[in-house]
Amino acid sequence: MGKCIGVLTAGGDSPGLNAAIRAIGKSANTAYNMQVIGFRDGFRGLMENRTLHLEGEVLSGILTLGGTILGTSRDKPHKMPVGSKVQDMTEVMIDNYHRHNLEALVCIGGGGTQKNAYRLAQAGMNVVTLPKTIDNDVAMTDITFGFDTALSIATDAIDRLHSTAHSHHRIIVVEIMGHNTGWLGLGAGLASGADVILIPEIPYDVHQVADAIKRRRHRGKNFSIVAVSEGALAIEDARELARLKQKKQAANDEKKQKKASAALEAFQDNHAGSTLRLSAQLEHLTGLESRVTILGHLQRGGTPSAADRILATRLGSACVAAIDERQFGCMVAVKGESTTLVDLSEVVGKRKMVPLDHPWIRAALETGACLGNHL
Repeated sequence: MGKCIGVLTAGGDSPGLNAAIRAIGKSANTAYNMQVIGFRDGFRGLMENRTLHLEGEVLSGILTLGGTILGTSRDKPHKMPVGSKVQDMTEVMIDNYHRHNLEALVCIGGGGTQKNAYRLAQAGMNVVTLPKTIDNDVAMTDITFGFDTALSIATDAIDRLHSTAHSHHRIIVVEIMGHNTGWLGLGAGLASGADVILIPEIPYDVHQVADAIKRRRHRGKNFSIVAVSEGALAIEDARELARLKQKKQAANDEKKQKKASAALEAFQDNHAGSTLRLSAQLEHLTGLESRVTILGHLQRGGTPSAADRILATRLGSACVAAIDERQFGCMVAVKGESTTLVDLSEVVGKRKMVPLDHPWIRAALETGACLGNHL
């Protein structure tokens, strides 16, 4: 065999990871005469030199599997817990990279993984990344694999909740993943015909939401479905969050920085129960019984959809082609029906938000959904 490339999966698990691993392994072995070594449990496996040869039987039968055969973690190369300390283990990773005489390292993950891979690229590694996350928020790519599967799962869950909401004349509040962006919540809400859709990009007024539900009741609709992204904020909370972030950014010494960070963390911890508080508020304001369903990790488990398998396979094979052409320091992105290479410097530190003029938002408004704020 010729050249050798390394692969790791980092961050949260996502449907399609194994399809991407399989595509990289099979393309490298078959089309480019390359060996592939997988590092277990993300950047920690690279640091600890725990490997798995990706060939033959290891790649057989994994296309349809959820999760990742390599395992994953959220460890960062420059902030790695080792024993009782947090250390910068970048140099150790570079040593292991050279120990295996790697042509390149493929890092598969979301925004955090792109940032960590960029750090390794700046430290001298040949790095190529693939964009995966159910949140669909990685910058500079049309879509990430994992999103389609999660969208289908969330939509199916809301579909099933319609009958309960209708039978008991209730408000059903469904919390959908999405700390910072509302692609999943908006898509699932639109696909399932949710009556209210609340996403992080549009701070909501709970009174507007309650009024929309009451108007439905006056029209004879004694139930409502509220699809809410976990990161959706009431208007007053969005203002407070902006103030705390601005205060942290303006902190000009270590003491003020620490205090501002603690205040921001406290706000975020308090926000964790916001969906339950929203449900209680709506029950009080409308007089209708309200129940909460939190979909949680259910959304990113199980068999990947056909679309995600195809996308992950396309990206994986394009990744190996890029390495063969010695194109490094880049992410393999989706642009329309094609793939393209984007420099990692254009990806890191950015997040793909839902634009307020996006066709999904327009479609939701024109079909009568309440987005919690007059646009």
